Amino acid sequence: MGRIAASGKEVTIEAEKAERVALARRLGLPAVHALSCRYRLTPGRQGEVLAEGWLTAEVEQVCVVTTDHFTDVLAENFTARFVPAERFREDEDLDPEAIDEIPYERDMIDLGELAAEELSLVLAPYPRAPGSVLPEGVGHVDAPPANPEDEEEGARPSPFAALAALKKGSH
Repeated sequence: MGRIAASGKEVTIEAEKAERVALARRLGLPAVHALSCRYRLTPGRQGEVLAEGWLTAEVEQVCVVTTDHFTDVLAENFTARFVPAERFREDEDLDPEAIDEIPYERDMIDLGELAAEELSLVLAPYPRAPGSVLPEGVGHVDAPPANPEDEEEGARPSPFAALAALKKGSH
């Protein structure tokens, strides 16, 4: 990667086909069609390097509703701080708003690994293809009415109606 001047350095990485295949396997995706990340690297104190990243990716995912494959384009901005391994400490009281710190050794910063990790974070945990909808009735829980005579035609019973009926029956 070379030395970073005091004014900073801009670097762009792009995953090659073999890297995209391995990354798709690692992330459980059918395919990663494209992955690139532009970085602005700025040297900090005591060997630290601030990395501002702009990631773009095109991935193939499986819709959790239809199980069909679909292509999704992702974009994410992020910031991380590389810290020399001898100074890196895992802090148990992590601030979720703090900049992520990543250890590095021997003047070698792995920008490809950082891009892969950021891609894994931006992926939806339950991907849905555009326009996919759950079939009618899926996700709806039916509860028996507390008093069948009180239920209006087409009205949904309260989810607590069954508990109220059980409570009335125990007295």
